[in-house]
Amino acid sequence: AWQFGTSLCKRPWHPGPLSEAQPKPAAWEEAKAFYDNLSPKKKPKSPKPQNAITIAVSSRALFRMEEEQKIYNEQGVEAYVKYQLDHENEAFLPGAAFPFVKALEAVNKQLRELYPDSEELFDIVLMTNHHAQVGVRLINSINHYNLFIERFCMTGGNSPIDYLKAYHTNLYLSSDCEKVTDAIEEGIAAATIFSPNRDVQVSDDQLRVAFDGDAVLFSDESEQIVKAHGLDKFFEHEQTYENKPLAQLQKKFYSKGLRLECPIRTYLVTARSAASSGARALKTLRSWGLETDEALFLAGAPKGPLLEKIRPHIFFDDQMFHVEGAKEMGTIAAHVPYGVAQKHRRTAQGTKAPNNK
Repeated sequence: AWQFGTSLCKRPWHPGPLSEAQPKPAAWEEAKAFYDNLSPKKKPKSPKPQNAITIAVSSRALFRMEEEQKIYNEQGVEAYVKYQLDHENEAFLPGAAFPFVKALEAVNKQLRELYPDSEELFDIVLMTNHHAQVGVRLINSINHYNLFIERFCMTGGNSPIDYLKAYHTNLYLSSDCEKVTDAIEEGIAAATIFSPNRDVQVSDDQLRVAFDGDAVLFSDESEQIVKAHGLDKFFEHEQTYENKPLAQLQKKFYSKGLRLECPIRTYLVTARSAASSGARALKTLRSWGLETDEALFLAGAPKGPLLEKIRPHIFFDDQMFHVEGAKEMGTIAAHVPYGVAQKHRRTAQGTKAPNNK
């Protein structure tokens, strides 16, 4: 065997035709594409929280978990954990916040192309009070849909609200209205998100955010009540590092001459009339640094049909009546509790009143 190998080594080598010695270009490209798909894709680096706009999303907002929640309510936590472990290789179905998160990632992709060294991006945190044992299925689901979510907070039954500030949260979306109320009382912009009654296709490459004025800025009373609405900190421009408003990322595209092609588009959709509130609303938003792309003053007309045309990834409103109307037309809607913090302050003042007498 050794001699046979030696004789082969001594035999002169004559290359055959090029077509036989090398694979054809088309075959090579197909093979390379195949092996590229097998190898894990390198994910971009997460931005530092103080440089990013942090969106905290609950697991039940990001994924459909009705069946699992039913088991938890009817059979208890042990049956719930067992079910999750038995099904941890099955991906959850997308929930109400899923298209919004995908749109945020599409904006980040364009920002990284324009500003490779910048950390002024959207950063998504999965915030859940589930036990850490359930985390494997959540991670598998995120990988299944190729989502870029690196930050998790699993609190094992405790409320995640206390962790929101530690994660530098700018906006918290949850399907639990009580947690949303708690977050707003802690001074964090928050809303309860709902799945639409029917599926409507939304844009894959442009983030569309629609909001009602009452959920953000309108008030016939003091500035304190405006600040109690819950979303002002997400939109308003403040000179503090804790608050990185939506307008900040819009302007990064404007500075590159992409105003008309900006992948972030905002819509003011209000039942108020332009004559009574229009100028004040637009001036207030402008003073916050947010240049609204479209302003729709409906003067009492229903919002659902217009939202169906806009097809936003999320629509914020402070009245459940309008949230329900939006859901019926296939819009992903989020309810912002009106005046929660102000109500909380009044309750606290009322409790202290007897002591002052």
